[in-house]
Amino acid sequence: MFVKDPCGIICIIVTYLAVLYADYVIIKWVILQTMRNSLWGPLHVLVFNTVIFLLSFAHLRAVLSDPGTVPLPQSRLDFSDIHSGELGCDREDWTVCTRCETYRPPRAHHCRICNRCVKRMDHHCPWINNCVGERNQKFFLQFLIYVGILAIYSITLVALSWIRECPGCDEEINIKQARVLHSVVLLLESALFGMFVSAILVDQMQAILGDETAVEQVQHQGPYRKHRPRLALLSEVCGRTHPFWWLLPFSNSNIKLDTPLLSHDV
Repeated sequence: MFVKDPCGIICIIVTYLAVLYADYVIIKWVILQTMRNSLWGPLHVLVFNTVIFLLSFAHLRAVLSDPGTVPLPQSRLDFSDIHSGELGCDREDWTVCTRCETYRPPRAHHCRICNRCVKRMDHHCPWINNCVGERNQKFFLQFLIYVGILAIYSITLVALSWIRECPGCDEEINIKQARVLHSVVLLLESALFGMFVSAILVDQMQAILGDETAVEQVQHQGPYRKHRPRLALLSEVCGRTHPFWWLLPFSNSNIKLDTPLLSHDV
């Protein structure tokens, strides 16, 4: 699902430019300048680019995945039975979206940017140009985690490059100045994005473990269900597999939907 939102498209471009710049600085101005004759150099290149690959894969899954949009009806619906208990699925907590002109399950909310109702919608994120909802929140969390790892890794490698002796930099003052300049810019970028994604990740984890999305927090609806085990709440987002596999963006979340479609929608 790709939304034609100018702000979101710009944010995606900025994201990949920042990642590519980090890769350029780490390889050309950090590893090749300070670890050229060490086995640590190739190892850091491999690990650093592996993190970038996982970051990019998780980001693309978050961008292109359906966040859990509520299907639109094929014909105009009659909403006169919304409070009559005749919704076809014995769900009195279903509501009506006047914009989509359809019934929607609990925790589904309308996104004005996507122009659709999304199941368990948390918020619309411009950095993935998509809503964070029932079906892609796992990939969004993975993206945040890998950005944080990449930021910490970049800061660590830059710090190590300043500690290690730089062969040939004393003779080539221009190379040394360029290395310092790029390193400082990368440090600022890593610190900025690292703190940003850390704050969002903490907010996301609080919302998941508290069983209350960002939209529900704004509306002061309180936790959707009380006294649910934390592991069960995390499993609903990340999947029913072993927690070790939760960080890999190659499989779907395997979420068990608890809201069947209405007979009116099919």
